[in-house]
Parts: sequence; C-alpha cells; structure tokens
Amino acid sequence: MSSPSSPPIPRRGEIWLVSFDPTVGTEIRKTRPAIVVSSDAVGRLPIKLVAPLTDWKPRYAPNVWHVRIAPDGANGLAKPSAVDVLQMRGMDTVRFARRLGAVSPEVMEEIILAIGAVVEYP
Repeated sequence: MSSPSSPPIPRRGEIWLVSFDPTVGTEIRKTRPAIVVSSDAVGRLPIKLVAPLTDWKPRYAPNVWHVRIAPDGANGLAKPSAVDVLQMRGMDTVRFARRLGAVSPEVMEEIILAIGAVVEYP
C-alpha cells in the first residue's frame, strides 16, 4: 500500500497557475500564472506571496510595477508576459494548481526592484 504523496511546495522564483477568484473590483481575476516572490524561509502558514502575470502590452513598458518576461524553456510561459507587482497577494497553497517553471535570478532581481519601487523602498 502506497502512502499519499504531499503536494509540491511552491518556491521563490517559481511560476505556478494560481486561482485568483473570488476577487473584488479591479483585482486581477481567474486562474493565471503567478510568480512566488516570498522567501521560502518566511511563515508558518501555507501561504505564499505571489505576483500575477498577464499578457505583455507595449503600454506597460514605462510602468515601474510591470516586469516583462519573455517565454523560455525554463519558465514555461507560452507568450511574453508582464509580472504585475502592484497586484501581489498572499495566497494559500490550495489555490496553486500546477507548476509551470521558474525564472532566472536576473529576472527575480528585476521583480524585487519593481516591488521596491512600488513601496518606495530607498
């Protein structure tokens, strides 16, 4: 008799399909890719801080809160995407459906710099 396996734990820098519903107002909706931005060493609850991804649009280029990610074999994205750090949320891991991939340390650094800009961290 085999024992049930534990679901994988989302890790910092990974992109997962995450269910954002229910939402209110202009919050980002539906199940979509999101990147885990919280530290793996923080927290006791099964909650991860994530930033959702949306389709890249050229009008996002001047925004400090959007980080462009090009699709590649490592991140599992199918098209150019924008990380929207202004819509970060703490999400219970039960909302995480499937791991798509992970971003490079360089892309993660861009995301962290965007978070810093949004919160006016010096």
